[in-house]
Amino acid sequence: MVIAIDGPAGSGKTTTAKYVAKILGFIHINTGAMYRGIALKCIDGNIDLDNKSALERILGETTFQFSDNKGSELCMDGKNISDDISKAEVTKSVSYISTIPLVRERLVEYQREMAEGEHVVLEGRDIGTVVFPNADYKFFLFADLHERAIRRKKEMEEKGDSLGLEDITQALEERDRKDSTRKHSPLKKAEDAVEIDTTGLNIEDQVNCIIEIVSQTNK
Repeated sequence: MVIAIDGPAGSGKTTTAKYVAKILGFIHINTGAMYRGIALKCIDGNIDLDNKSALERILGETTFQFSDNKGSELCMDGKNISDDISKAEVTKSVSYISTIPLVRERLVEYQREMAEGEHVVLEGRDIGTVVFPNADYKFFLFADLHERAIRRKKEMEEKGDSLGLEDITQALEERDRKDSTRKHSPLKKAEDAVEIDTTGLNIEDQVNCIIEIVSQTNK
């Protein structure tokens, strides 16, 4: 079974997907973390993102695994990168990385390979429209921009990073614009996706919304 959860940054999709997978006993695949992993590798290797051959080499030699059988932490080339990919430098570059067709094509292939024959919860921005258009369940999470900025600020502070709320709000607006207008695999709600407005909802409420729908149709 494939459960697709899409939505903009700060909508709560990553944490929600993680808990939905845990409750159902499914594998959680954080597709955004994979793009961040490639961004990290390009930064560390000082790769010119406009150099197609260099990107092809990076993509061809990169492997992703999860550090446990439920996909709670991502490993790239055998190393746990869960903390490294949250760095501000990675966040700044991932929006551009994710617009590169070559990168998207390879990672979509990877995501499909990882999910083949498994019960999975995938979250990202194009799961229900591009990666798994025939997913068994599709959800689109969204929230008020101000609340998303507050959530992101809290996440950053918990990881030791500090940025003003106004700067975070502007960054989210810019990310939304880039994600929604990019030519390849834009952020877009699938026509048959269930919309969930997470403004004012806690994670437990968000998780329960999805679990209830999935459970009702699988009785």
